[in-house]
Amino acid sequence: MARVGQVRAPADERLSDRIAIGVLTQAFPPHLVDEVIAESGRTEQRSRLLPARVVVYFVLAMCLFFGQGYEEVARLLGEGLGDGRRSWRVPTTAAIGRARRRLGTEPLRALFARVCRPVAVPETAGAWYRHWRLVAVDGTTLDVADTAANEEFFGRHASTRGAAAFPQARLVALAECGTHAVFGAVIGPQSASEQKLSRHLFPQLQEGMLLLADRGFYGFELWQAARDSGADLLWRVRKSAVLPVTQVLGDGSYLSTVHAEKDRRSRRNPVVVRVIEYTLARTGDATVYRLLTSLLDPEEAPARELAALYAQRWEIETTLDEIKTHQRGPKLILRSKYPWGVEQEIYGFLLVHHAVRQLMHQSALREGLDPDRLSFTRSLRIVRRQVPAQAAFSPRPTRPGTGPHPG
Repeated sequence: MARVGQVRAPADERLSDRIAIGVLTQAFPPHLVDEVIAESGRTEQRSRLLPARVVVYFVLAMCLFFGQGYEEVARLLGEGLGDGRRSWRVPTTAAIGRARRRLGTEPLRALFARVCRPVAVPETAGAWYRHWRLVAVDGTTLDVADTAANEEFFGRHASTRGAAAFPQARLVALAECGTHAVFGAVIGPQSASEQKLSRHLFPQLQEGMLLLADRGFYGFELWQAARDSGADLLWRVRKSAVLPVTQVLGDGSYLSTVHAEKDRRSRRNPVVVRVIEYTLARTGDATVYRLLTSLLDPEEAPARELAALYAQRWEIETTLDEIKTHQRGPKLILRSKYPWGVEQEIYGFLLVHHAVRQLMHQSALREGLDPDRLSFTRSLRIVRRQVPAQAAFSPRPTRPGTGPHPG
């Protein structure tokens, strides 16, 4: 008879051979996980209770059931596998911690790079402006465990009222506005600015995208770095920005020029931009909003439409809130005591979020709905409920196309 905390399994396999996590195994199939493990040099040379593939799925499950202890997450992964003659002991917290350290960060980072892409198709409602795919960039901070290693690497926010209670990691992300799918992410210390970190994301942009950003991002060099990707831009700028009128256009917007710092006085090497200024008359807000765009033709992109479109930038703030508030839980602290573990956790959260959002997009597409009409919280609950009922997979490496169907 199995002891408490144990689940029976057939005589010819370990329970770890049959762990499954439902939708996540569909989004990140075992053969792909094996590939990124091999590419990262994390393939084991000997059989373990917690082989690398299982540890990857454990990290994902840990971020799906955040707030549960290590051993409870392991039990959740093993539920529903009650038949058979041999049992598998649920790993201890210490054993799981050692397995996470062996795995490191690289497999999760590589899995994110391989899988996390924009998911909207031409039929996706709310994901496009004319022929442009709407994307946005923004950042946030995450409280991490109060340890010497985390404080040394990430640092704490300091103000006149004193230092923050916990060290904080900064996350800057690219997200598809219409689906909330995060397809680019960079993690750094609290002291690193969003502008500096965002430079690492721009290679993920491409022609046919329209990137939205708030006024904290604008700077000539950053603007040019984003434009070099081939994407078009629609960014808010501060009212103090000097933008001389060079040509007033028929829709009320105007052309202007911006310059690198070294060329600002001489006005050499100008870059032509279009400026749209407007107020929110219906709300009584007298604030003058100024948008800078690379879309210079008012017939191709009228000023009124771009002014209304800028509100889509808030979708990335909603995306980050989904991860921090609903998926992680409000005011909860990342558990990892070391920077490598923090990064591993954050990529785990991003991967889980992408899997849920991909599922939501598929459901919305089938019903002809805008993905924004679906509840992220409700979808997350459904995914969590599915875990114990899913079919199992083997953690042993498989070649693409030869492994079992994901549960």
